[in-house]
Amino acid sequence: MKSTSYYPVIMTDDVAGTAAFYSSHFGFRALFENGWYIHLQSTETEHVALAILDSSHETIPAVARAGVRGLLLNFEVEDVDRIYETCRSAGLPILREIRDEDFGQRHFITADPNGVLIDIITPIAPSAEFAAMYDAAALPG
Repeated sequence: MKSTSYYPVIMTDDVAGTAAFYSSHFGFRALFENGWYIHLQSTETEHVALAILDSSHETIPAVARAGVRGLLLNFEVEDVDRIYETCRSAGLPILREIRDEDFGQRHFITADPNGVLIDIITPIAPSAEFAAMYDAAALPG
């Protein structure tokens, strides 16, 4: 399968509020809006997109209309410390305090109004143990 695009879609009962959250705190803007679906694009990185969909919309099978479970969005950024301070100042919940991980990340975790976890990450050099697990082309910092 050759994909021409890939983006997550968050199903929610509050389409407008969820879109406003990502626009206000993470620099997205709406490219398409019709009430039950909003397609967002990063204002800083053209190929980063996210969509928000009314979970009760008829295109969603009834069996799948439950709330969000088990979803974690990762955003790699250049300066995780700056984003952390911005999120903390805005009153976003900080579910994992900022920290360095041996596997090659400096990160923190917050959440959107639907409970979707958001992991904000700056890649850093991993420990020697974890560096050995990376393909050389994927080795961070």
